[in-house]
Amino acid sequence: MSPGIEVFPETETQLDLDKVWNVVVWDDPVNLMSYVVYVLQKVFGYPKGLCEKLMLEVHNQGKSLVASEDREQAELHVQQLHQYGLRATLQRAE
Repeated sequence: MSPGIEVFPETETQLDLDKVWNVVVWDDPVNLMSYVVYVLQKVFGYPKGLCEKLMLEVHNQGKSLVASEDREQAELHVQQLHQYGLRATLQRAE
């Protein structure tokens, strides 16, 4: 090692950023099913058929896992879903 050069080990925070995170949309009594399909198409760019399937999961099961991605992208998608008025959360994938 050269004098004056410090080496820092990776921190847990850096490792957490590399993990996969899930975006979950929750059922609510306010938004129409057609609106949820529209929002999923806008935010994720999914085809209409997939968005309808995800919306039915939300409606029938109370929630749906709509995306699994890196934390930064997942946080962005949760924020976008909130802006459209949907209930969404971020969960660490196991």
